[in-house]
Amino acid sequence: MESLKRIFRIGRGPSSSHTMGPQGAAKIFLARHPEAKAFEVTLYGSLAATGKGHMTDEAIINVLSEVAPVEIIWKPTEVLPYHTNGMLFTAKDENGKTIDEWTVYSVGGGALSEGKGKDDYFYSESVYELTTLKDIQRWCEKNGRGYWEYVEYCEGPEIWDYLRTVWKAMKEAVERGLDSEGVLPGSLNLARKASNYYIKARGYKPSLQNRGLVYSYALAVSEENASGGTIVTAPTCGACGVVPAVLYHLSDGHEFSETKILHALATAGIFGNIVKYNASISGAEVGCQGEVGVACAMASAAACQLFGGTPAQIEYAAEMGLEHHLGMTCDPVCGLVQIPCIERNAFAACRALDAQLYSTFSDGRHRVSFDRVVEVMKQTGHDIPSLYKETSEGGLAHDFEW
Repeated sequence: MESLKRIFRIGRGPSSSHTMGPQGAAKIFLARHPEAKAFEVTLYGSLAATGKGHMTDEAIINVLSEVAPVEIIWKPTEVLPYHTNGMLFTAKDENGKTIDEWTVYSVGGGALSEGKGKDDYFYSESVYELTTLKDIQRWCEKNGRGYWEYVEYCEGPEIWDYLRTVWKAMKEAVERGLDSEGVLPGSLNLARKASNYYIKARGYKPSLQNRGLVYSYALAVSEENASGGTIVTAPTCGACGVVPAVLYHLSDGHEFSETKILHALATAGIFGNIVKYNASISGAEVGCQGEVGVACAMASAAACQLFGGTPAQIEYAAEMGLEHHLGMTCDPVCGLVQIPCIERNAFAACRALDAQLYSTFSDGRHRVSFDRVVEVMKQTGHDIPSLYKETSEGGLAHDFEW
């Protein structure tokens, strides 16, 4: 498995696979061909189906147009073999002759791949030798360590500097979102809600206030993402509000130290990494269960870590967080990361806290393992028809009228 730096990426929204990934690919191709006189970029499958709503074309054009004109070709009904988010970059000379072509895929969470395994331009050596939660949990229990200690063992103490930067970016996204008002970009004319939710929550008694505050924090980050603001993929842009909402709430309301928050963040990253390695975090590939569902599992594990959960209890919390999102479709209305994405982040954040509490009441023993749920999620994602996976053709997005 790769470093947690590949799970927690700091960048601009609204979509890790549709905005961050294509923009990164455009920068690489531009560096290879600064002499080009024209560029042509063909978008395939899900990337083409919802690309305009996710500002995919803008992300690419903003990079390549600094050197030469750019033509975007949309092929939503054509899917390349390796992944549904395929791109073909073409550089041309002054006579329109092709200089070079490059096929690359945006595979989720801002990551890119050529689909070539170890020959891939983006291939990196594994940082984590153990690749199942069962094996990692066994290591923790054998050595009397926590999941965060396994992260440090594999990545070295320098990982804490990176996670400190991640936590800072998460907090800033929450606070910017709480302070912002107005309408989100796009045709839905959706008003920001985080600020009002925060104000209203402060007026309730503590029993209801906590839940309202978690809503407001998740909304704040998700609305920042929808407006193209800077956020952290956790594990994706579309699910970026869940982990920050839970950690911000617990940090503020329970006065956990920064060190404990960073340990919880590392624990969350391990669970996200397991899913990314063994299944997928791409909504275009497995639906929203791979985004919001995985984010909920990550936040559940992080919260359980903070409240002193054992490795078994933490695994149980994460298992519930993912299990109860199995089968969730990815059906963004008008191709925007707004409806139902923003609300899903808020509800998943609260569900993560419920999973943490439920698990803490238990002794950690249960029948269905986290690894098994990851297997089922992967198979479920493959079984879900493509129109329910980020194409904006099925589910809530089907024939939507505004």
